[in-house]
Amino acid sequence: MSEVYAARRARLRDRAQAGGSQSALVTNPANVRYLAGPAPQGTVLLLGKRDDTLVCTDPLDERPPEGRPDEALRIHTLPGPGGDPAVAAADLAAAHGAESMAVEEHHLTVTRHRALRSVAPTLRLTDIGGAVEQLRVVKDEEEISCLRIAAEIADQALGELLESILVGRTERHLALELERRLVDHGAEGPAFATSVATGPHSGRRGHRPTDRRVEEGDFLSVCLGATYRGYRCEIGRTFVIGTSPADWQIELYDLVFAAQRAARESLSPGAAYRDVDRAARQVLDSAGYSEGLAAPTGHGVGLEIDEEPQLAPAAMGKLDACVPVTVEPGVHLPGRGGVRIDDTLVVRPEADGGPELLTITTKELLAL
Repeated sequence: MSEVYAARRARLRDRAQAGGSQSALVTNPANVRYLAGPAPQGTVLLLGKRDDTLVCTDPLDERPPEGRPDEALRIHTLPGPGGDPAVAAADLAAAHGAESMAVEEHHLTVTRHRALRSVAPTLRLTDIGGAVEQLRVVKDEEEISCLRIAAEIADQALGELLESILVGRTERHLALELERRLVDHGAEGPAFATSVATGPHSGRRGHRPTDRRVEEGDFLSVCLGATYRGYRCEIGRTFVIGTSPADWQIELYDLVFAAQRAARESLSPGAAYRDVDRAARQVLDSAGYSEGLAAPTGHGVGLEIDEEPQLAPAAMGKLDACVPVTVEPGVHLPGRGGVRIDDTLVVRPEADGGPELLTITTKELLAL
C-alpha cells in the first residue's frame, strides 16, 4: 500500500503547487487516512516539497487496531499533552522554509485557523478546498474490496436478526443487537447510528430508535452499515410484522421498490447525478408522492458514510466507473408508517455487467 499512498499524496501535492502553495496541511481524519493509512486519533498530515510528515499527539506504538500508517512518512510526535498537531505542523512548515501552505478551510475552525496564523505569521495560508474529497470519489479495487466485505457483514447481521423473534422488542433493543452482531462478524463497528423504525415511525429517514415495541401488522424499517478497515457501507430494508401485509402496505412497498429499481438501473459511467435522482423521483411523482422523496436519492460512500457524489435534483456532475453510491428512496405516511429501501452499489460499465450490487439481502416484502 505504500506506493498507493505515495501516489495519492503526489496528486494532492501537484494540486497544491498548481495553486501556488509549497506545502499542504490535511486535517480531516478521513483524508489523513486516505493519504497516509491508519493513524492515531487527531493526527494531521503535512505535505512538504519533498518529505511528508505525520504530526500526532500519541506515539505510534499506540496505533489503531487496524494497522499502522505508511512507513515512508516522517513521524513528529508532540512532546507533551495539550498541543495541537495542526499548529505544530504549521510551525514545521515555516521552519523548513515554506512561504505558503494550503489548508482544508472547510474542516478548520476559526480558532484553529487563527492559531495557525499566529504560530507562523510569515506563512501564507491558501484554501485547498475539497481536493482530497474529490480524489476519494473514484475507488480502487482494494477500496471496493473493503466495501464489499463491509456489505457482507451488514447482510449477515441483518439476516440473523430476521430469524429471531421480533414482536414485543423495542426499536432501541433491536438496534443495539444489530450493532453487536456487526462487531461479532468482524466489523470495526457500525458505519453510522443504526436506525430501527416500527409502525408509524417506519420509513423515516435517519429515525432514532425509541422504546416503542414491535407490534403485529407493523412495517419494520431497518437501516444499518458496517465499517471494515475504515470503509463504510449502508443497507436499508422494510418488512411487515405478521402473517400477511395489508393491501396499502403492498402498494406502498411496490412503489418504493419500483423507484429504487429505476435509480439503480440508471447507474452507469457518464450518467448525470441529477438524472439518477430523477429516475427515482419520477416514479414517486407519478403516484402522487411528489414530497415523498427527500433529497438526495443517494450519495457516495467510502471512508465516510456520506461522501461525494450527491444524487440530488440540483447536483452537478456525472458518474465515473468505480464510484460506490447508495440508492435509498423512501416514503413516509404520517401516522401510518412507510417504506425505505437502501442499497450500496458500485458504478460499473455495461461491458462489466453494469452496477455491482454489494448489499444482497432480499428486497422481497417479507412477513416476519
